Amino acid sequence: MNIEILQIRKHLKKKLNPMRYEHTLSVSFTCMALAMRYGCDLEKAELAGLLHDCAKRYDDETIIQKCAKCGVELTESELKAPAVIHAKLGAWMAEHKYGINDPEILSAIACHTTGKPDMGLLDKILYIADYIEPRRDKAPNLPAMRRLAFEDLDEALYQILSGTLGYLAKSGGSADEMTQKAFSYCEALRNKKGAPEQVSEQVSEHISAQTEENQTGSEKGTDMEAPEHLENEIDSGNNTNGNGNKEGESPNDELKGINKNRRKGFRRQKRRRY
Repeated sequence: MNIEILQIRKHLKKKLNPMRYEHTLSVSFTCMALAMRYGCDLEKAELAGLLHDCAKRYDDETIIQKCAKCGVELTESELKAPAVIHAKLGAWMAEHKYGINDPEILSAIACHTTGKPDMGLLDKILYIADYIEPRRDKAPNLPAMRRLAFEDLDEALYQILSGTLGYLAKSGGSADEMTQKAFSYCEALRNKKGAPEQVSEQVSEHISAQTEENQTGSEKGTDMEAPEHLENEIDSGNNTNGNGNKEGESPNDELKGINKNRRKGFRRQKRRRY
């Protein structure tokens, strides 16, 4: 294994909370799986996956401040949906802190929260991997999207972008203008070449179910999970603070709980041993 990748993993493990680090590894492995399927460079895919959330060690306010300090320009649309901004800072950090100078990797990291028109292969792979990685378990369309991602990458991208905009429209969230542009671009290409004539029966059923939920989800009392870059917006309606933690909790509460459970497990092992 590349020593550089091992060093990056070791550094990220120290900087990210445990759940974020596990997500990072899962996205990286999913990127490599998709890279094998579609003929993308494996090392580039692994690095893009590892570093895509490297800026998520900071809360949204800090990310905005660091962007200003580093000269990373932000649009008004991004400031209205600050949960997407860590992608831009992450690309800057990948280049200036981790020494990545490959334009494909930096591009993929920079657009992994919003997408963009005319996305390259690695851009698509990272955007989709962030949505379908194995740690995801709440979105009702995940089984369909996971299968579709390995059958038709462009159709999977279109469906995820469509679902993201549909969720935001239903929930009253703010959609970044780049996501809207990315969807319009994908839709135009899809209409030009024609929608896939054959999508597996299971995928079709799940996509139909997703469409129905987007239209009547609130009436049924169900919600579609948004991609990770929308988590902060979802949390804002669930008594959470700007860091994605519930009011009254500190960012380290989750880590404290994990450590507490580990200590309990150690005491049980010790009693059994002696």
